[in-house]
Amino acid sequence: MSGRLVIARCHGALSLQDGGRRGYQRYGLSGSGAMDRLAMATANVLVGNAPDAPVLELGFGGGRFVVEAGRGWFACAGAPCTLRIDGAPLTGHRTATLAEGAELIVDPPREGAFAYLAVAGGFEAGAVLGSVSLHLRAGIGGADGRLFQAGDHLTFATAEGNTPGDRTTDAVPLDRDAPIRVMLGPQADRFPQGGIDTLLGSTFTVSHRADRMGYQLDGPAIAHGEGGYNIVSDATVMGSIQVPGNGLPIVLMADRQTTGGYPKIATVISADLRRLAQSRPGDPIRFEAVTLATAREAALRRQRDIADLPGRIRPLGGFDAERLLGANLAGHAVDALREGP
Repeated sequence: MSGRLVIARCHGALSLQDGGRRGYQRYGLSGSGAMDRLAMATANVLVGNAPDAPVLELGFGGGRFVVEAGRGWFACAGAPCTLRIDGAPLTGHRTATLAEGAELIVDPPREGAFAYLAVAGGFEAGAVLGSVSLHLRAGIGGADGRLFQAGDHLTFATAEGNTPGDRTTDAVPLDRDAPIRVMLGPQADRFPQGGIDTLLGSTFTVSHRADRMGYQLDGPAIAHGEGGYNIVSDATVMGSIQVPGNGLPIVLMADRQTTGGYPKIATVISADLRRLAQSRPGDPIRFEAVTLATAREAALRRQRDIADLPGRIRPLGGFDAERLLGANLAGHAVDALREGP
């Protein structure tokens, strides 16, 4: 039996996303998928889904949703938002049941850019090339190849047989003050040392032209080498930092083109893509070059973060003995029998 969630109001970019499409870049179609994979996984695991099950991605905005039929368990994770169920405030990173007729309001995030709404059992949608993810420029997935708008609806598995209960978890923090880690290349040799120094020694800001295809950055122009800013088009990945003719870097994201003719000075490591994705226009961005070994270690740590999510889920308001025993309850206690300070 399926439930029905109606989108009564939305602003920003509201779309259906999952783990993305794989194996189609050679045909010119990038993978798309959630911009913050860890936040998507957190929302899904809270309600008992697979980490990459379909979710609603709320980009740079919020929405008002009404359960028109059925009953389901929902969870929201990612950018911190104020949630209200029938007017009652609710914290994020926890589950909540929405009965038929219930209204859920998700306010725009207080910081960050992307929040994720998951339902136990998953949203039901037809996959295109193995994924339900909206790829807006390709016109596939999501709501018939477009963003959701008021009046659209989604079907979901009802709570019968999908009852995770009241559960919560701690958000994986974002170190917003740390630089975004990159590996130089693959065309770093097309830039003079001064251009590399500009990339690594300057503070950029996220432009208002940032979207799921790419985050354009404002700041000092990066100088090109004698070869100029045109190259024979070659492959891109999520995190490629292109430098076009104006010298202002563009970090390619989930809906990027699969090839590009601007030189790529560096590539954001996969573990830091979520920190970049959760930046909003005007936020400062700094880069730091790291080694392949550091990038690989960070990627493995991120995989462990997702694999460990089920173990970090705990009952809401319940007594978690294992968590209690692992806590430092004594803090900075000292020997009471000792004299002196």
